[in-house]
Amino acid sequence: MNFNDFNWHDAIIKNILIDRRSPGILDEIVFDIEWTEEKGKVKFIFKDIYWANMNLNFGIVADETILNAFSMNDNDEDLIAFYSKWKGMMNVVNLNSYIINLNSTGGKIKIIAKGFKVIEI
Repeated sequence: MNFNDFNWHDAIIKNILIDRRSPGILDEIVFDIEWTEEKGKVKFIFKDIYWANMNLNFGIVADETILNAFSMNDNDEDLIAFYSKWKGMMNVVNLNSYIINLNSTGGKIKIIAKGFKVIEI
């Protein structure tokens, strides 16, 4: 399934796990997400991550819900900067930029990775 095909609006992020037990070999971020529809709960796993930035709010008593989410590839400024920083050494790696905008003020998660998988729980 394509990242942009999910109905992200108001899905709830219940947990975020950054897995770097084997840096460079296993770099994953796992989100436990509860969908507002009948879809239930899933583990949304970003695989083969090369860069991540999380602007999260804490100290607020409320569920962290998603406003919208989408993926980009060629036109994303952070992805372009990533390739530029590595001066051609990463040009053979096909990466996508995943952007998750949160309903909390200014909350945003951005991940550059090879892909993702979804596991129903």
